Amino acid sequence: MALWGPAGNFTYEQLCHFANQAGNALLALGLAPEQRVLLLLRDSPEFIATYLGAMKIGAVPVGLNTFAHPSDYEFYLQNSRARVLVGEAEFLAPLEPLIRRTASLRAVLSVRGEAPGAARFEQAVAAQPAELEPYATHRDQPAYWVYTSGSTGESKAAVHLHRNTIFAVEPFLRHVGRLTPQDINFSVARLFFSYGLVNSLFMPLWAGAGVALLPDRPEPDKVLALIEQYRPTLLFSVPTAYGRMLREGFDVQKLASLRLCVSAGEALPAPIYHQWKEKTGLEIIDGVGSTEFGYIFLANRPGQVVAGTSGTVFPEHKFRLVEPAGNDAKPGGMGELWVSSPSVAGYYFRNHEASKNTFLGEWLRTNDQYELGEGGVLTYQGRSDDLFKSGGIWVSPIQVESTLLAHHAVAEASVVAERDSQGLEKPIAYVVLKSGHEPGDGMAQELRNFLRERLAVYKCPKSFQFVSELPKTASGKIQRFKLRQRAAGGQGL
Repeated sequence: MALWGPAGNFTYEQLCHFANQAGNALLALGLAPEQRVLLLLRDSPEFIATYLGAMKIGAVPVGLNTFAHPSDYEFYLQNSRARVLVGEAEFLAPLEPLIRRTASLRAVLSVRGEAPGAARFEQAVAAQPAELEPYATHRDQPAYWVYTSGSTGESKAAVHLHRNTIFAVEPFLRHVGRLTPQDINFSVARLFFSYGLVNSLFMPLWAGAGVALLPDRPEPDKVLALIEQYRPTLLFSVPTAYGRMLREGFDVQKLASLRLCVSAGEALPAPIYHQWKEKTGLEIIDGVGSTEFGYIFLANRPGQVVAGTSGTVFPEHKFRLVEPAGNDAKPGGMGELWVSSPSVAGYYFRNHEASKNTFLGEWLRTNDQYELGEGGVLTYQGRSDDLFKSGGIWVSPIQVESTLLAHHAVAEASVVAERDSQGLEKPIAYVVLKSGHEPGDGMAQELRNFLRERLAVYKCPKSFQFVSELPKTASGKIQRFKLRQRAAGGQGL
């Protein structure tokens, strides 16, 4: 079996035929090699079959964020110059005026229902043969795009080549995942993210393993119900989701099938790791990847987790920690992480300036700051633009946030800089409290005392803002740039 889930079960043979029919349907619509097809689809067999079918005919599939704002879809349609759009009928209907004025689009297919101006996907695919000769793609030809999550601003399309994917997937499988055909993956991260795309498509295909798909928004109760029913052996999630499951509580027996838990998207705080391990007996393997890289390239190893760190870079890849002066950081030092691998995307589409700043010869600049420890162990210190000086000394928000999360009343926290009346930067903390705890001056003082017992004074926030939620991307990353805007008096939460 290849696919499980509420949308139906598919063997690999059935998936092959479905993908061939989808590819033939795209050819019948006139889609040519290297032209884009947008997929506005939930995690489903239709997403996977269309993705594979498009790649097989030499076209370029592009998964779209199903949780995006309508204004984002106008950007995706205009930026991609896509020829075909395949979407859930309920997602397409509100976009009908936008679709009509998108000059590049030649055809629209609706899945699971009717949509204005769209042909039915099911009928278009069923009319096609289940055999498809693959197009003679070149290793340096575009294979698929992934739009960045927008955690730092406007999204960019990372163009991945046919050569990239194998080098992104295999090292993780060798050192962490160790999948076999008996394994079943389940990913909280959706297929339209690079993290979810590898978890639920490329990795299972590589190993001949199964995958369970959840088409609905991955709320904790639905995640637990799926795990209990389909019994996956590997769970891929993000720190926010692990933390929420711990806060809301669950029956540990529902996770009995799991042998490995993986976290990515942003750094896993040590308190969440320890709480999960204590409750479930399972380690969470913290991994680091990026849309531009294609998948995880830096991770802890099963049985060798150092909580609060990101582990080490897989030996198949090269890395540098680059100091502001351009020197490589020494052990104990800090710098921006640069990585090199054949898995790195070729460029950003129609964004020459960002491409020049990110893709430097063989090196990919991650814009992430790390501290280098013994044995090459790396500890995340935040995005380069997240760091700030307080009292003339650099402050890593990640360290302050992780310490705040150790307080029994704190559910989530994010720390940014605000300027005081003299123009000096001071830390400010945005805090989401757990249920049963009240915000106010008393709680602020309690948190302030808690931090001062554990951190240097210059690292401790000068003020605390209690909020009901933090701004996040659909992948769960905190959008600190919005918090910085709020702290500066601009548009924030």
